Amino acid sequence: MDHFQLRNGAMYAEDFPLSRIAEEVGTPVYVYSRATLERHAQVFREGLSGVKNPHIAFAVKSNPNIAVLKVLQKQGYGADVVSGGELTRALAAGMAPETIVFSGVGKTHAELLQGLEADIGQFNIESEEEGYELAMVARRHGFVANCALRVNPDVDARTHEKISTGKRENKFGVPLDRTAAIFAALSEEEGLNLRGVAVHIGSQLSSLEPLETAFEKLGALIAELRAAGHTITHADLGGGLGVPYKADDVMPSPAEYGAMVARVTAGWDVQLSFEPGRVIAGNAGILLTRVVRTKRSGNGPPFVIVDAAMNDLARPAMYGAWHDFVAVEPTGERITSHVVGPICETGDTFAMDREIDSLAPGDLAVFRTAGAYGATMASGYNSRGFVPEVLVDGDKFAVVAERIPPETMIEAEKVPDWLA
Repeated sequence: MDHFQLRNGAMYAEDFPLSRIAEEVGTPVYVYSRATLERHAQVFREGLSGVKNPHIAFAVKSNPNIAVLKVLQKQGYGADVVSGGELTRALAAGMAPETIVFSGVGKTHAELLQGLEADIGQFNIESEEEGYELAMVARRHGFVANCALRVNPDVDARTHEKISTGKRENKFGVPLDRTAAIFAALSEEEGLNLRGVAVHIGSQLSSLEPLETAFEKLGALIAELRAAGHTITHADLGGGLGVPYKADDVMPSPAEYGAMVARVTAGWDVQLSFEPGRVIAGNAGILLTRVVRTKRSGNGPPFVIVDAAMNDLARPAMYGAWHDFVAVEPTGERITSHVVGPICETGDTFAMDREIDSLAPGDLAVFRTAGAYGATMASGYNSRGFVPEVLVDGDKFAVVAERIPPETMIEAEKVPDWLA
């Protein structure tokens, strides 16, 4: 459930009409619902009721807006970060350092030191080489890094190939058949407190079966490591639960996921960590846009051209992803159309041959389920600038990220004297 609903023929975000946001802020604009974020955070936690004292860290990459992070911090969530910038954002949102997990395959020397100086809760080491570098940085600066070794279990998540992370050919983690040897080697390194293992096989999973397979492999690995004399106190199970982008999508619920986790991990005797992202933020946001014009090309369906584009919402162009597209004030009339943006790329296409609400130039519409991997993946392509972000709380809203116009982008550029 989300809080973007029709009232008297017009769409509201909670108790605030989207049309007023368009009037006051302009379009395109991302709109987030505090009530939806809080509800999803609570439902996910309740789904883990069978797990003792779970640690939940929101995947910041899915939506790094500081106001969004603050909402989740107030729900007791920590942060899963994959860059120094995301770490800075999590701390700025008030997330306690000990609740922060630092993942990612390419942590730089500077980022490792940044995490150590912030005294974060855990580094997820993604390679043997990273482990040695982290140990060296920690020793040099007088720290001890709490860490887990991320395992690549060679499990097909059966999701889009570009968001699959747990197959042997993917860049993430260490191969399962080498994990024990790598763990043994790194556990001897001064500067590391190698206390556990981690796994994450991908995003937007529509079935629990791949997750269960990966977790079973992780459980066997924990037993193997303990038999070899290692102390294992933590296991990070990552994220990956999918959300319904279409009305008929059926996804595992947090309760079903939690029941599976409780069953598979019974007897592990570890602190379990989870990193949900999309399942918390996806349906908590929409991209509000306005129709620029419509046009016909040949005998096919008309093009509905909107002021949002692939630089604002990249998922359709990048993944062929589906986002429901609906009118803010539907008339009941339906048409078949192509929905496209204004960018000079054929890839700037949101939908082809889609049955949608009938729309005319000037009408408002929304791309639904845009709260995750939306604004965070935006670019300044075609010098279009960056769209603002708004957070609604009941009958009020606030701009939580200002529009960045092309003029501001240009201010960061310099012409050398020898070209003046």
